[in-house]
Amino acid sequence: MRNGINRALFVLLSMVLVTCASPPKGLCAPPANTPFKSIWLASHGWHAGIVIQRMDIPADLWPENNDFPDVQFLEVGWGDKDYYMTPDPHIGIMLKAGLLPTESVLHIVGFTGSVSRYFPYSEIIRIDLTYEGFERLVTYIKNSYAMDEAGMSRLLGPGLYGKSRFYLSRETYHAFNTCNVWTARALRDAGCPVTPAATLMVEDLMSKVATFGVLIQAGKPAK
Repeated sequence: MRNGINRALFVLLSMVLVTCASPPKGLCAPPANTPFKSIWLASHGWHAGIVIQRMDIPADLWPENNDFPDVQFLEVGWGDKDYYMTPDPHIGIMLKAGLLPTESVLHIVGFTGSVSRYFPYSEIIRIDLTYEGFERLVTYIKNSYAMDEAGMSRLLGPGLYGKSRFYLSRETYHAFNTCNVWTARALRDAGCPVTPAATLMVEDLMSKVATFGVLIQAGKPAK
């Protein structure tokens, strides 16, 4: 019990310290005439996925993107392992994810075509990053993978839709480190003015990102 409490306190303290750190300046929403690369944030109602154009990814920064060789875009999501990988999660899984530190996974989806066409009912915001900001974002995603003793990522199986896969993450999911907080930390590492602790809910995250991103598509009711 004591070890569990100490672990929870350590995680919470780490979250507070990380949240207080300021993002690097000048990397997000760069001024005119500055070279940039675009990413997209797509809201799925309870969490948001980061969408990256695969050809923009430097070959040495995220080798796992080669698991999707014939796609134009990669969508990255992160969350509690049991909740994310259970098609119809029951209340017990939901409570465990919210109350206890648990294992987590990365959900990677590959697709081709416009982002708005692939996610026709999602709110979508484009975010422009300098090359340095983009590389910091990709590095953050890469560093979230759990690696085995041979240095290989740990594939868990097929994902939820389309060409997708689950990978084990090295990070811990808990009430103060939700899927939206993870996404906010990725954006903050890329230089975006986001406070992760203030983005527990997807509405908070999308609202903040809208202040520096470009709205591509408003959310629509699913048919």
